[in-house]
Amino acid sequence: MINHKFDKILTVILVILIIAIVGVVGYWGYDIFQRYYLNVGANEVLEEFDKQVSTLNISIEPTATPIPIANEVIENPTTTTTTPPTTTRRPMATPTPRPANAIDLKYKGYDVAGKIEIPSTKANLPILTVATDSSMKVAVGILYGVGLNQIGNTVITGHNYRNGALFSKNDNIKNGDEIFITDVMGVRIRYIVFNKYYTTSTDFEYATRDTAGTREITLQSCTDDGRSRVIVCAREENT
Repeated sequence: MINHKFDKILTVILVILIIAIVGVVGYWGYDIFQRYYLNVGANEVLEEFDKQVSTLNISIEPTATPIPIANEVIENPTTTTTTPPTTTRRPMATPTPRPANAIDLKYKGYDVAGKIEIPSTKANLPILTVATDSSMKVAVGILYGVGLNQIGNTVITGHNYRNGALFSKNDNIKNGDEIFITDVMGVRIRYIVFNKYYTTSTDFEYATRDTAGTREITLQSCTDDGRSRVIVCAREENT
C-alpha cells in the first residue's frame, strides 16, 4: 500500500517535471524564433533601404520639409511583454506631404521613416513612421516629434524584449555614445548621447523639451520589469 502511494507521488512529480521542462523549452524556442524572425526581417529591409539610399542625390543638410508622422492612437507604446496592454493618445506633429524624391519603403505593411544605428549596443534597426502595439512587435517607431533629422526633438520608442531584440540593450547606453540616424531622404546624421535617465510611465517632458534650435532625438524603452522608462537623449554633433 505504501509502495503504491509512493509510486503515485513519483508519477505526479514526474509529470510536473515534464510539464515544466516542456514549458521552459517552448519559451526558449519561441524566444530564439522571435529574435531570428526580427533579425532576418530587419536585415532584409535595411539592405533594401541602403540600396535605395545609394541611388539618391544626397545633400549635405537635411531637407527643410519634415517627414510626416502619423497622428494615430498609440497602443501600449512603451511596455514590455510582461505589462498588460494600455491605450493612450499622444500629441503628434502635423503630417506634411512626403517629398517626391524620398525613399518609399514598407516593412511588414508599415511605412519606413529611416534607420537607426547604435554602435555601442550593435543595434541596426528600421524606424517606422508609427508606434502602435502591432508595429512595435517588428521594429521601433516614431512616437512624437518633428521627424527624423529635423530641427527639434523626435522620440523613437521600442520594446525591451528579454531576448535582446529591438531596444532591449538601451540600458547599456552611456553619455558620449554615438547614434546614427538615416532618413528617407538619405541624410545620415551623427548624434551624441548627452543624458540617460529613468522616469515614470506618465512623464512626457522629455518629448516636449526645447532643443534651442538643434536636432535632437530621444530613445524611449522600458526597464526590464516594465515599471519605469529608460530615456536616452542625444543631439547632433557640432562640427
